[in-house]
Order: sequence, then structure tokens, then C-alpha cells
Amino acid sequence: MIQREQNGDVAILRLAHGKASTLDLEFLGAISRAADDAREARAIVLTGSGSIFSAGVDLFRLLNDGPASIGTFLDALDHTILTLFELEAPVVAAVNGHAIAGGAILVQACDYRIMSGGKIGVPELLVGVPFPVAALEVVRFATPPQHVQKLAYTGATLGRDDALAHGLIDEIAAPEELETRALEVARHFASTPRDSFVLAKRTLREPALRRIARARTSIDRDVRRIWAEPATHARIRDYLDRTVGKK
Repeated sequence: MIQREQNGDVAILRLAHGKASTLDLEFLGAISRAADDAREARAIVLTGSGSIFSAGVDLFRLLNDGPASIGTFLDALDHTILTLFELEAPVVAAVNGHAIAGGAILVQACDYRIMSGGKIGVPELLVGVPFPVAALEVVRFATPPQHVQKLAYTGATLGRDDALAHGLIDEIAAPEELETRALEVARHFASTPRDSFVLAKRTLREPALRRIARARTSIDRDVRRIWAEPATHARIRDYLDRTVGKK
């Protein structure tokens, strides 16, 4: 599910779970464990396989597992997002293709984002599900304030040029240069004194983490209820039928 390579003092974590690296319970656990295992690396590059970074939550699996699985799944999603967001090691996202919904949030949880192709965006509301608190706070942290509300409400998915203009990524690279450039940035971060980097990262993220801690109990209770409702699952089925066809 996660292929780990070592390039000098930089760990490369490559998402490799089926064609689209969709997020199911097992894959989320694998991402969390791989990131945690790599936390002592001087820096990390997180990238995908083939032409897709991650297409987000495995909605077919979510429907098949049913409402009883929602709480466990959302716990795992929160844990993975926060593991990346709080990781002491610098994390560079090398976005090799589509990063949609939960896939985009994984990108936003990283410290620097380089994109070579595909689209990125958070269409959760178009799918018919509310954002969990941790996911939306990471989006709010990583997206310029003049764009975050529009992107969250409209669910727009943007190509790399528009993604750069809207602040969803930090840099564009040609596909053949993506990993090389991500390693360059990662090594630059790795050259920073570790304690100083960790303190800066912790300070920058502290307001978002405080909001997550304060709102999770009340708001996420409603998030879980809505995700588990039959009407929500009907909206998800309709979205899948319209966008990817029946499976």
C-alpha cells in the first residue's frame, strides 16, 4: 500500500493502493503508520503512483460497509490527516496527478506542495457529505483566506495553473522533473536545524489545532450522524452514478 524508499536523508513515501489510491480503512492505517515510522527522517516526500495521487475516500467501499462503519472510518481519516499535519519532519507533497477530496486534504496537510498534473480540490459538499472538523481546518490553514470559502462551497477541482493561482499548491513542475524537484525542496528543509523547524511548524499550526480540539466534540457528532444517514448514502450513490458509473 505504501512503498518507502530512502534517498539519502529523505524518505520517499509512495501511495500505491489500486489504480487511484482511494482511502479506505486499511489504507489510512498504512499511511499513518508509514508517516509515523518516517518521523525521524530529516525530511519526507509524499507522492503517488502512476497518474493519480489519491482520488479521495473510497465511496464504493463506504457504501458497501454501511452506516455502522462510519465512526471507525472517520476516526481513521482524522488520525491520518493529523498525523501528517503534526509530523515533526518536513513533508513535501509531490502531486503527480489527481488529488481529490481526501486526497487533496492529504496534500494540504503537508509543508510544501509541488504539482505536475491532474486536478486538485475538495468536492465533499458536491458528493453530499460535510467536512469533518480536522479536514476542513487543514484546508483553511493551507488555503489563502480569499479562496477557501469559495473552494469549499463550490467543490471546484482545479488544474495545476489555477491551483497555483488559488494557493492550493506552492509550485508547478514538469512530470519528469517532479520527484527531483521535490527532493531538492525536501533537502533544503532538511538543512534547517531540526529544533527550529519543529518550533516554527508547531507555532504556525497551533491555532488550527486549537480549533480542531475545541470543535470536534460538538461538530463532528453532527458530521458522523449526517455521513451515516440513508439520505446521505443515496446522495453518494447518485454522485457516483453521475461521475464514475456503477460498480
